Amino acid sequence: MNDNKPKASEEQLVYADLLSNGAWTGIGILVVTFIIYVSGLLPNIVEFDKLQTLWKLRAAEYIHETGAPTGWGWTSLLNNGDMLNFIGVAVLAGMTIVCYLRVVPIFVRKKDTVYLVITFLELFVLLLAASGILTAGGH
Repeated sequence: MNDNKPKASEEQLVYADLLSNGAWTGIGILVVTFIIYVSGLLPNIVEFDKLQTLWKLRAAEYIHETGAPTGWGWTSLLNNGDMLNFIGVAVLAGMTIVCYLRVVPIFVRKKDTVYLVITFLELFVLLLAASGILTAGGH
């Protein structure tokens, strides 16, 4: 038996395991918050009967018509069923940041300066993008 296949490194395994767990957590949150949304347990910013006419609008028009929040504005509206869904989306979107933070100690321990610098640069770019400080386009 020839075992010449490349092996995954410690940081790859840690990253993949954390990403898998985070993805399933995010999906679980999406399922639960969707059930809350469609059940009507909480009020909605946009009522169901208006959705069909609003879906065809461009993003800017949709925001104007509904008063939906932009950026991180949804976090102050979590008492609304249709805003709860963003929790799962945020978990899924934030998993890369969490995974990078988790591998930093491994790179430090291994004295892998190149990957450590790359990881910090990636974290900087992702956190800057998530912060909403930089905007682009017509939003």
